[in-house]
Amino acid sequence: MTCEEAEVLLQALIDGELDAGHAREVENHIAGCPRCAALAKDYRAMSRVIADKGASYTAPPELRRRIEAALPQPRAAPNRRAVLRGFALGSAVSAMAATGLVAIILRNDDKTRIQSELVSAHLRSLQAGHLTDVLSTDQHTVKPWFNGKLDVAPPVIDLTAKGFTLIGGRLDYVDARAIGAVVYRRRQHVINLFVAQTSDIERHAARTSARQGFNIRHWSNHGLNFWAVSDLGADELAEFGDKFEAAMKSAAS
Repeated sequence: MTCEEAEVLLQALIDGELDAGHAREVENHIAGCPRCAALAKDYRAMSRVIADKGASYTAPPELRRRIEAALPQPRAAPNRRAVLRGFALGSAVSAMAATGLVAIILRNDDKTRIQSELVSAHLRSLQAGHLTDVLSTDQHTVKPWFNGKLDVAPPVIDLTAKGFTLIGGRLDYVDARAIGAVVYRRRQHVINLFVAQTSDIERHAARTSARQGFNIRHWSNHGLNFWAVSDLGADELAEFGDKFEAAMKSAAS
């Protein structure tokens, strides 16, 4: 883990928002990096001061109910008899069908996990001081900032004239790797455009899904995966994605 990656996750670690694997990675990095260890110490001291001053904010019960209502409901675990019945279907045809089913489930679980991580990253960014590492409305300032920090710098396009204001960019951490986030604003709504390299160079049409009360617009092109995450309505987020793709196409030609 690099210092840049650790800095992205430090406050989430202190606030107890990381899973065990990511928390262990950050702790191991801090143990061997005096600079990040000092930064973590400062963050912890700041958190103690806020707690001592009673400045923390407790979300109202209604917010908890809304979040719980947006989450998928857990499914009941299968009983022992049902499991044994499943094992009894052991013919070759059943095995082949089961293998295909498992592959589909794994793909869906992976997609769900990444979407959840993207929403978590979006929520972290909305905390004070987390939204941007480079604050600028100039694409020629934001794009070079990513150079050398990622294997492939994300495309940065000024869409202000199209109704979506570029406000900066940052490094984030999704699916156990560093990822670029280009940040836009539409009125009071923040749009995080997460960009990651992919081995698939073909274009995949955009699709919009919802998770935990946020909309996610996902598409891929030019060997890159794009996820736009926002509390904007699905129509406006689709508009953003369409205008971004059109601007990329125009820039390439």
